[in-house]
Amino acid sequence: MILNKRPEVDRFLARPTEGVRAALIYGRDRGGVRERADALTLKVTDKPDDPFNVALMTDGDLDEGRLEGELTALSMTGGRRLVRLKIGEGRAAAERTAGEALAAHIEGKLNPGCFFLIEAGALDKSSPLRKAAEAAKTAAVCIPVYEDDTGDVARMVREALGAERLGLNPEALDLFVARLPRERGVARQEIERLALYLGPGSGHTATAEDLVDFLGVEPDASLSEAAADAFGGRAAPAQAGLRRARAEGEGGPAAVRALGMYLFRLRRALVLTKNGAGAQEAAKAAGVFWKQEREFLRQLRAWKLSDLDALQPEVLDADKACKTTGYPDGLIAERLAMQIAGRARRLGL
Repeated sequence: MILNKRPEVDRFLARPTEGVRAALIYGRDRGGVRERADALTLKVTDKPDDPFNVALMTDGDLDEGRLEGELTALSMTGGRRLVRLKIGEGRAAAERTAGEALAAHIEGKLNPGCFFLIEAGALDKSSPLRKAAEAAKTAAVCIPVYEDDTGDVARMVREALGAERLGLNPEALDLFVARLPRERGVARQEIERLALYLGPGSGHTATAEDLVDFLGVEPDASLSEAAADAFGGRAAPAQAGLRRARAEGEGGPAAVRALGMYLFRLRRALVLTKNGAGAQEAAKAAGVFWKQEREFLRQLRAWKLSDLDALQPEVLDADKACKTTGYPDGLIAERLAMQIAGRARRLGL
């Protein structure tokens, strides 16, 4: 049984479905995988560190018969037994062993009172482990973890800061989210660091100006700056910015996402002005950082909704190509930026 929609995943993690005795959680974002596995662990057992009821294993522990032995063992102190297995990237033998054990557990051949929780990295469709979990109808769930989109990251920031009685205004939230890494574990550390900087429990709602010292000077390699250069018709600076961003660890999907986000801001501002809003008011409502407002307004006068609508499919195609074709995603993002810059030049920018 596959759970890949956020609401159904959240419901399951909050209250695991009765009858489910195994879960596979996998994805490239190991922080996101671990976070979901930790949440599920606390629902399965109230003593996650109990060595008598909880077996913690890695792919290095899969000696012959040991995994099935742990899944067959009965609880020594009462309560539900948990076997939690972590598998690293590219461990085909471990995936095969875990897949066989999972299939046996699903069929009820081992201890049905034991919960089998598996964490893994990216698994392709041919993985025997993934196949076993996806084929299960009721006894197991398969939860793929995808990279958080901008809305997910913004929600995580608001919730985490809200718990500390802190907040960010729209401009500050946009700035902070744009600078966060997409690996969830690292992102949470950055949010915790920001909370300490702002003062936990202070009730403060920070502005973009408040974050200048915390974030430091916006780097030249910023993806948001590269996107602004592309939509402003500056091909060379846009390309250079994307390459610097790549050197700092930002991949092609993140670059395409930044270009798409910038397109969305332009589109939103154009819709607002079409409905009677002033240009500056529209820019602010679209989440434009105050330092970028002048350039954004210049671009707003040149781009039309029809231009952006024609460009949207190219952004979607580039995003898909980054994730599926196997071509260098950095070059895919650069090509998209060059196409956007070329169109901007033809519009007079």
